[in-house]
Amino acid sequence: MEAAAVAAELRTAMGKLTRRVKHEDRIPHGQVAVLGVLDRDGAMTTSDLATDQRVRPQSMARVVGLLLEQGLVTRRAHPTDGRKSLLELSDAGRAALEAERGRRAGWLAMAIEAELTQDERELLARSAALMERLAARRQDLPG
Repeated sequence: MEAAAVAAELRTAMGKLTRRVKHEDRIPHGQVAVLGVLDRDGAMTTSDLATDQRVRPQSMARVVGLLLEQGLVTRRAHPTDGRKSLLELSDAGRAALEAERGRRAGWLAMAIEAELTQDERELLARSAALMERLAARRQDLPG
């Protein structure tokens, strides 16, 4: 099978699986995404979050407002720019994010157990390692 055909099938399958796993979320996807970024990358400004998530700053301000109201993030003064503030994950935000991740992983583990044979599970494990390699590939591929 040609690489382009494999790429198209893989992209489609990954998209479907990602959407299905996200269906387990109890917190809206946009909010979970922001919590995940803050967990991985640390404190950020609303503007930095908007850039990271590829949304308008006004849209991110709404998401941040909801997260602040729920106590999932906290705001503190920016250390070098008094006009800005940094957002960071609160303990409640970290717990909520871990619960979301646990629900996603739990659903996926149950689906793997119910749907796949032992041989298929082993193949999937090997495939996951290959997908990690592809994800780590630099973008400046020769072309």
